[in-house]
Amino acid sequence: MKIKTTALATAIGAAVALMSFATQAEITVLKQDPQAGNPLSRLNFTVGGSIRPQFDNMMGDGDKGSFKRNGYDGGTRFRFATDYYLFDDISWVNYYELGVNIPALFDWDNHYADGAHNTTRRMLYTGLKSKTWGTMTFGQQNSVYYDVVGAKTDIWDYDMKAQASGNGINGDYDGSYRSRKMLKYKNTFGDADLYASYLFSDNDLLRGNGLRYKRKGGGSLGVDYHIAKDLTWGTAWNYTQADMRNVNTGGSDTYSQNIYGTALSWTPDNWTFSFGGGWYENYLTTGKKDIHNYFAGDAWGIEYFAGYKIPVGQYALKYVQPYVMGDRLQYTTGRDYQRIDNGVGVTFQLDYGFRVDYEHVFTSSTDDLGDMNIVRLRYDF
Repeated sequence: MKIKTTALATAIGAAVALMSFATQAEITVLKQDPQAGNPLSRLNFTVGGSIRPQFDNMMGDGDKGSFKRNGYDGGTRFRFATDYYLFDDISWVNYYELGVNIPALFDWDNHYADGAHNTTRRMLYTGLKSKTWGTMTFGQQNSVYYDVVGAKTDIWDYDMKAQASGNGINGDYDGSYRSRKMLKYKNTFGDADLYASYLFSDNDLLRGNGLRYKRKGGGSLGVDYHIAKDLTWGTAWNYTQADMRNVNTGGSDTYSQNIYGTALSWTPDNWTFSFGGGWYENYLTTGKKDIHNYFAGDAWGIEYFAGYKIPVGQYALKYVQPYVMGDRLQYTTGRDYQRIDNGVGVTFQLDYGFRVDYEHVFTSSTDDLGDMNIVRLRYDF
């Protein structure tokens, strides 16, 4: 096990070292500068990414023998974006984000989940962008709910334990997170960013024991209101109509799934505050293998974060950010379950895009989850 852990750290470290000479933030491969008779000059092409080795250690024996204790990939991704100028203020935009599970890719035993894929398609969409008419895109992309509500509290490592985007049957299918087959529109009117989306019918999601989840359709509405330059309030609603079927018995049931949420993000000076909450109807699962009682009727969740960036600016250290964070998830019907997390953390932001996070989270839950220690290393470019 020690040899495997060393190999993980060495290989990821080597990959990071090779890339550390790149400019941090998005790298512009081709810069748009439209010129008559030169079609390529209309293209803006950028690349970026984030490499994220991580170590999770749950107190007690709750995760004894887990690959997460040995070190695993905490969300490495690479992204590619194009913006092609067509005419007036209209551009054709494309985006592709690929998740890469580095230990699975190199078959490092005990560092990834059984059956984990080497790569996953996080997002892939295309569309048209206009300053006047807004942006319309189609494909797999962040949901309206995540853009407006979820993203505001998705800013620490052990997060999304109580928000809709991290608790449904599958965020790619149910419309809450990185939604598949979605048509999304965004436009800005004064201080408000307005969002709307339509969810098309999707393929079956296999749930084991002959169970199938199928999204039949849905949609979302959301608004981000910029109260001040550093204060934003977002509110969103997502609706999904879905069928649960049992191919062994031939039975089925239809669910109308609704999630309602609101969140605030405030960043005065070096402070960061965020708070969000949501109500989930026929959305969280009960844990039962019964198509008629697969989803709990009602539940709610809240999340919070407060942190302060202490500028350093020397010894390759840009800033240190201590923070507190937490959440609460509560079922009200369909299941007797409650989870409360509260924790402390610290981020060390280094030069050249390197970052180190440490968190300790105190958990109280119906299923007696242990407290968690987390270390995440990041290289962003």
